[in-house]
Amino acid sequence: MSTPRSVVLERLAYTLAAPVLAAAPNLSPDSPVNTAVALAGVAGAGGWILAAKSNEPGAGRKILRWSPLVFAAAVDVAAKHTAGFGPWWLDGLLAAGWWAAGSVVLPYSRHARRHHRPALAAPVPQLRPAVGPEPTVAQPDDGADELTRQARALWERAGMPGRTHIVSAVRQPAMRNDLTVLLRASETGRPIAGLSEAHVGAAFGVDERDVTFAAVAQQTGRQGGPGWLEAHITPDAGARRRQAPTAQERWTDRIGGPRGGAPGSVLVSTNRDHERGVTFYRAKMDDSTELPRVDLMKVCRGLNIKEDDSCVFLLADGAEFLISVFDNPPLSAIFPATRELLTPDAKGMYVCGFTITGQPVKNMVYQHDKNAAAHGLILGVTRSGKTQYFAIAMAAESLAGAVIWLSSYRKDEKTSTLGQYIDRQGASPLFMVRKLRAAKALCDIRADMPWAYDGKPHDYKPGDSRCPYPLLNLYADEFMTASSDPVYGAEIQSLGDDLTVMGLKYGIGLKVAGQSPFAHNGFSTEMKDNLRQNSRPVIFNMGSPAATRKAAEGTMENPYDVPTIPARYAREEGSAIERAINGEADPENGVSTGGVAVIVLDNGRAVLMRSLYADFDTEVDLASLFPDEINQLTDHEISELENLDLWFDWNEPPRPGEFGPEDDEDDDDGGSRPRKGRGGKRGRDEQPRDSVTSPRQALEAIKKLTNA
Repeated sequence: MSTPRSVVLERLAYTLAAPVLAAAPNLSPDSPVNTAVALAGVAGAGGWILAAKSNEPGAGRKILRWSPLVFAAAVDVAAKHTAGFGPWWLDGLLAAGWWAAGSVVLPYSRHARRHHRPALAAPVPQLRPAVGPEPTVAQPDDGADELTRQARALWERAGMPGRTHIVSAVRQPAMRNDLTVLLRASETGRPIAGLSEAHVGAAFGVDERDVTFAAVAQQTGRQGGPGWLEAHITPDAGARRRQAPTAQERWTDRIGGPRGGAPGSVLVSTNRDHERGVTFYRAKMDDSTELPRVDLMKVCRGLNIKEDDSCVFLLADGAEFLISVFDNPPLSAIFPATRELLTPDAKGMYVCGFTITGQPVKNMVYQHDKNAAAHGLILGVTRSGKTQYFAIAMAAESLAGAVIWLSSYRKDEKTSTLGQYIDRQGASPLFMVRKLRAAKALCDIRADMPWAYDGKPHDYKPGDSRCPYPLLNLYADEFMTASSDPVYGAEIQSLGDDLTVMGLKYGIGLKVAGQSPFAHNGFSTEMKDNLRQNSRPVIFNMGSPAATRKAAEGTMENPYDVPTIPARYAREEGSAIERAINGEADPENGVSTGGVAVIVLDNGRAVLMRSLYADFDTEVDLASLFPDEINQLTDHEISELENLDLWFDWNEPPRPGEFGPEDDEDDDDGGSRPRKGRGGKRGRDEQPRDSVTSPRQALEAIKKLTNA
């Protein structure tokens, strides 16, 4: 290729000007040549400044274009200030350098020209574009990048699964093989159907577990909806997730899935309390309108923890729930009762126990919000802790000024001990029916008692010092057994029904205890509903976890999850299979669950707690819980009960005519026995029609009329 003519002319100009720059300042310093060179240098410097300040492209080329003039002025000025041609012919060396620099500048100067035409340039062969494949539905001519075209080729090879095509493929950040593919139905207006994770996995050669679908929302410039689908293909992330999953990933894969222990849930947080030795797993439902369906055993397996009902607990609250995993059974601890804990507050609430998390649980002496007394429902098998709970409840009520009457079907040590600190106590169905008779009569007596401030009778108002009568609480232990007594059972049941309905407005609360809350065991539905609505039921161990849950659900309005109470608290040690292979004995039983109960709070939520412990073996400790003086009825109430022949020693044998006319026959001891009155079958048959005062008596009257 020959040199362009413009370049030849520029080089000739530099060659002719270089000797002039070296000689002119030395031969004639005041010659017009020097003045012209200086003015050219000033113009070149001005060109530099304008090029630097300009925002238009090509500033570098402009600076190079003005450089020869500026450098020529610099050489001229240097030659004028040296003696002669300077040491070692410095002026000539500077002029020669300027000429050499011009030869280098020449290419830049030439390329800076926009409309130059290469002189005598050989024709350049033109490259023809490669013949590419014809655009198809799978490979449209839309300028897609290489990754998208490769993904489309794999998708086309798989037969366009689901009658879809790939719009775009984007590699996920920091992942080598993970990508996100945007799919669209091949036919406009048709939804994507019949496409599964297996189709996508087969097309890209990955496990179907590493493929997830996501809906596509409508965006500016792009449609969305059922005709679009986003597929996340994550083989690298899937391999890492299976080998070392995070807590959230483990929960999603093993617990929150359709076959997990809590389907549809997501993990919110995991907290560890080293001081208490407990790990908390807080989760919630992905759909806040759903209630958790938690299988605690499945959850334990998913979390790789032991399925131990003494150390793993569930607490549900709406769409959220909390799983607490303790190192040691938290309810195996003993919480001694103190007067400070049992003293009711202004709303009549006192601490009756503590939950697994150490939170205090409160029960009520009276219903402050309803202006009424409070009933009670205490359930549990023998030795489950009912009588222990009696002690702390009676102490709290006594500290609030309540009068306590306790009756049980049979005599035992603890009820006899409690009798020393309350107004009245007895152990027989006879005592129970007399107590209930007196309480029912008190309803009428209190209904006519005037209040001092206005001289008119009023309903009971908790905590009102103007009330002329004290709160009265009737404890009926083994009530279901007593209601089945052949002599007094029917009247006990009838009186209990009446008191649960009418006693609250007169400050009389009925505290029923037994081993079943169901009607077929002598517990009427009417009584159960009234007790449930006006108390906080307390359910101790009912013999098995299933029986405990059933009893708790029988006292709740809605079937909430009920905590489990095992027979004993014992940590599972080692493997049962290994012990069987080695012929080793199973570990010993742990701590008894006596005193552990499920209490149903006002909102229907069941909470597991351990009730406070009252020491019956040390009378000093038990006496410290009760007030110094025993609360009693007012003199007016006692006088009225005496007039009705209802106030006497209720433990004495039946009085003549107390339960109806006497039988003529004598008993085996030679004395006369009482005729079966309202408690016996014959007594009910002989009642006149106008004495029917309850649904049970009405049923008996119907049976009599129909000779059933």
